[in-house]
Amino acid sequence: MSTHDDHIDLEDFITNKMKMSHIYQPVMLSVLLKEGGEATLEQIAQALLSYDVPQIEYYALRTKKMVGGVLTRNGIVVPVKKGRSIIGYRLADDSQSLGKRASLIELCDEKLAEYISKRGGAIWGHRSLSKGYVSGSIRYEVLKRAGRCCELCGGHEEQVALHIDHIIPRSKGGSDDISNFQALCVSCNTSKRDRDATDFRHVLNSYHDRQEGCLFCEIGAGRLVAENELCIAVRDAYPVTAGHTLVIPKRHVADYFDLYQPERNAIDAMLQEQRALLLRGDNSVTGFNVGINAGASAGQTIFHVHVHLIPRRDGDVAEPRGGVRGVIPSKQRY
Repeated sequence: MSTHDDHIDLEDFITNKMKMSHIYQPVMLSVLLKEGGEATLEQIAQALLSYDVPQIEYYALRTKKMVGGVLTRNGIVVPVKKGRSIIGYRLADDSQSLGKRASLIELCDEKLAEYISKRGGAIWGHRSLSKGYVSGSIRYEVLKRAGRCCELCGGHEEQVALHIDHIIPRSKGGSDDISNFQALCVSCNTSKRDRDATDFRHVLNSYHDRQEGCLFCEIGAGRLVAENELCIAVRDAYPVTAGHTLVIPKRHVADYFDLYQPERNAIDAMLQEQRALLLRGDNSVTGFNVGINAGASAGQTIFHVHVHLIPRRDGDVAEPRGGVRGVIPSKQRY
């Protein structure tokens, strides 16, 4: 049993000395305290799992896309919806089923025990990289190569659970060589399953594409006011208003509709950042024009995507310079 002094030491550790890189320490200590000072590995693991939102999202997605669909098609359950989104399920014949609740639960338990006895650990194979061992060093290299982002949707590991996916599925002869792995979030990987051998790494490689002679590909570092991994921000050399900013993807791509989703995410983040910066620096700004010209007939004169962020102040007149009012095509000298 812990003494009073031990308790004080633990309090001091939690308050002043605990160095956290994840949630694990306070969760484990909380379980130990709640269980009277001792807990099993299973109890601690279950507590950690209760905080693992990406894992919960993973099984919510599998429920909707797989088991929920099967039971719905068989007329056993009915989706519960909010708007167009499925938020749960209910028994199709709940009055009859609930009257036999105990016997039906027993039948489910028997089916579960029989299946686990037959298949063992193989039932969790859908979460594994392969049927064989894949080292942590390979996982690290694949995630590093992908910038710790999903190579399809661009979601960062802080936002989504990332899986290391076989490009060519093992069921179709794919190897465990590092060249056959890509990083996909749980949503993209679950949707892909093992029927698709699409290699998304060419998307990652294409972010380095530049074109000689393109004004936006060759912008000097001195012009930049901000940048992230996939885009930059510069002040327009011929501003419509003070603070007129261009947000430009680093990859040479002509049309906005050819951007990859990670680039759109990066551009949106940059627009948000620059908007906040302009608002902090100038309290006369009361609004913004945000515009994109896609194609020559729409007023695009530099065929490298660029998004205009134009601060507006009371009394400004948004004079169009071709294209849609407030969407301003850049001059060749930008």
